[in-house]
Amino acid sequence: MIFGVVKDFMEGIIGAVGYPGVFFAMVIESCLIPLPSEVTMTLAGSLASSGQMNVHIAAMMGGLGNVVGSLIAYWLGTVIPEPTLVRFIRKYGKWILLSEHEYEKAKTWIKKHGVFVSFFSRLLPGVRTVVSLPAGVARIAIMPFVIWTFIGSLLWSYILVYAGYVLGSQWEQIEHVFKPFELVIIAIALLVVVWYVWKKVREGRAEVVAE
Repeated sequence: MIFGVVKDFMEGIIGAVGYPGVFFAMVIESCLIPLPSEVTMTLAGSLASSGQMNVHIAAMMGGLGNVVGSLIAYWLGTVIPEPTLVRFIRKYGKWILLSEHEYEKAKTWIKKHGVFVSFFSRLLPGVRTVVSLPAGVARIAIMPFVIWTFIGSLLWSYILVYAGYVLGSQWEQIEHVFKPFELVIIAIALLVVVWYVWKKVREGRAEVVAE
C-alpha cells in the first residue's frame, strides 16, 4: 500500500516536471525524508525505456540530488548538538523511518572507516539515508565527503535506472526484483571496505618502514 502511494506521488512529480523532479526527489531522500530512491530512479529508468528520459541524465540528476540532500543532513549534524539529535530520533525517528540503531551503526562506521563510508553506505538500505547526519557530527572533511557521496550515489542511481530501463512499464516489480540482490549488494560494499582498510594498513606500514 505504501509503495503504491509513493509510486503514484512520484509518477505525478516526475511526469509533470521531468529531470528536476528526479533531482528534488533524491534531495528529499538524502535529507532524512523517507522517499525511496528505488521508486524515483526505477521510474526514471522506465521513462528512459520509452524515450521520455535519457538514462545518463537521469542518473546524473539522481547523484547530484543525493549530494545536495546529504549536505543538508551533514549541516544539520554540525549545528544541532548530538544529544538533541539522539533524543529527536528516539521520539520521532519512526515517522521518518530512522531508528537510533541505524544512527549508531552509521556513527560507528564513520569512526572506523572515516569519509570512505560516504561511498559504500550509498549501496546499503537504511544506512544510506542517515549516514550524512553522523558525518556532520564528526565534522569529517567536506570535500572528500562530497566526492565519495557523489560517486556512491551515482553508482546507485545507475543501478536503479538500468533496472527500471530493463523492466520498462513493469518497473513497479523492482520492489520484488531487488530482494534477492540485497545480500549481493551488501557483500560488494563490504569487499570495498576490506580493500580500503587493507590499503590504509599497507600505507601505514610503508610509512613506519620509511621512518
